[in-house]
Amino acid sequence: MRKVTVGEVVFGGDELVFIAGPCVIESRAGCLDLAGRLVRLARRMKAPLVFKASFDKANRTAVDSYRGPGLAEGLAVLAEVKRRYGVPVLTDIHEPDQAEAVAEVADVIQIPAFLCRQTDLLLAAARTGRAINIKKGQFLAPEDMVHAIGKIEHCGNRKIILTERGASFGYHNLVADMRSLLIMRDLGYPVVFDATHSVQRPGGAGKVSGGDGRWAPALARAAVATGGCDGVFMETHVEPSRALSDKANAIAFRDLPDVWRMLREIHDVVA
Repeated sequence: MRKVTVGEVVFGGDELVFIAGPCVIESRAGCLDLAGRLVRLARRMKAPLVFKASFDKANRTAVDSYRGPGLAEGLAVLAEVKRRYGVPVLTDIHEPDQAEAVAEVADVIQIPAFLCRQTDLLLAAARTGRAINIKKGQFLAPEDMVHAIGKIEHCGNRKIILTERGASFGYHNLVADMRSLLIMRDLGYPVVFDATHSVQRPGGAGKVSGGDGRWAPALARAAVATGGCDGVFMETHVEPSRALSDKANAIAFRDLPDVWRMLREIHDVVA
């Protein structure tokens, strides 16, 4: 399996990588505060960390849902996170013409699950030369991700990470099939399990998505226990009940140390 290096973080290496941060940038101060907390925690635990935050949530359920500060302001915040804390940054794009600007700041460009078949988006991201994290669509079989991989490789980019985030199961529900991690890993690239989005209930709370965030740590433990998981993605918030996006699924920051510790212990056993 190919390793993907992002700064000092190695996906597919000996250590379990953590991708964490808020669903969306709510404010400059809030984003910097949470980034600082995460970086200090990661350094204390000697855990590889990639900071994640979105500058725009273009797929919100309702037209009046909070989307984020937008491209220019959001990238300025993420650039400050990098300068201040020296942590690799991941953010998502929704349109091909965002790729070059995002690549100037982000170490990892993320392709949202809903957009993982959008050829122009994948090609634009790949051409930047940045690492690309492709989230498997809720509508795809894991083996079908070979085609998304092929689009990135077509541009000569082999810095690819694949993320499992659950599959649609009827209306307003997702299930996480742990076989997906093993199947996608056989495609030759590191695999991440997105624990908080796997317990999401898309559109399940009326104008917003609901979810069962309390189950996210349990699913993360199961994913790491397969031995086919190179990283765990968890959105977190200091006060999840006040989060402006995906509050039903975010892990409270105060709970993160125990969750990370358990996941690393499991990883050490199965690695």
